[in-house]
Amino acid sequence: MQTDNLLGRMLDPGVRVGTSTPKADPSGDYAFELFGKAEALQPGARRTLEGKALKLTGGPDSPPPPPDRSVYGDLVARKQADIFLTYCTNALLARRDFPDLVSVPTPPALSVGALYGLTVLRGAPEPAWRFAWFILSDDGQAILTRHGFGALR
Repeated sequence: MQTDNLLGRMLDPGVRVGTSTPKADPSGDYAFELFGKAEALQPGARRTLEGKALKLTGGPDSPPPPPDRSVYGDLVARKQADIFLTYCTNALLARRDFPDLVSVPTPPALSVGALYGLTVLRGAPEPAWRFAWFILSDDGQAILTRHGFGALR
């Protein structure tokens, strides 16, 4: 599976798509937002994907995650889902725990996500300012990138 055939694979009736639970976990909300973007590319995709989505994590009735490894990797490794839509950071952890898994970036037309801000309150102590400047530095951005966060734009 690759970025360019991700939507087709998700729409394949034989492929189980795992998500977090919308309204209970933001990752599930983002997955369902991706389904909405899929509709613009292929009419009927939203209904198909929403209907087949397996809400496996993040909800009040979700089983507890394993204590010693990635819940997302564990679910795919145990064949509970063939594809799991989650944050890039979760995919990195899943691949660390289950090296045979493959992480596939979403194509730009389907990509969703959050924009994170950084605020330091007026009058904050100097360590807060130093921390903020570090996050904005090349070294800080490199660390965030290694953990799956996109670079500043």
